[in-house]
Amino acid sequence: MTIVADHEHILSMKKRTTQIAAGEFKAKCLKLMDEVQRSKVPLVVTKHGKPVVTIVPFEDTKPFPFGYMRGRISIKGDIIGPTGEKWDAEAND
Repeated sequence: MTIVADHEHILSMKKRTTQIAAGEFKAKCLKLMDEVQRSKVPLVVTKHGKPVVTIVPFEDTKPFPFGYMRGRISIKGDIIGPTGEKWDAEAND
C-alpha cells in the first residue's frame, strides 16, 4: 500500500475535520461513515475529549504499474521460437 500526502493536503484536512464523542459515533456509525464518504471531511472520534481515531474517506489510489499497458501492445511474429542464431553458450564445436 502506498500513502502519498503533501503538506498542503494535510493542512486542508486539519482545517476541515469534525469531531464526535465515541458514544455518539457508536450510535450513528453507519450514517457517519456515509457522511464522511460523501462530504470528504474527516471525522475525529474522541474519548473523554481526547482524539482516538480519525475516520477518513477512502480514495481509490492509482493502479499498480504492473499490467498498465495490457491491451495496448500487440506482438507480431514468433517471439518464442528459435531464431536460428547460435549463441556462445550453444557453441560446443
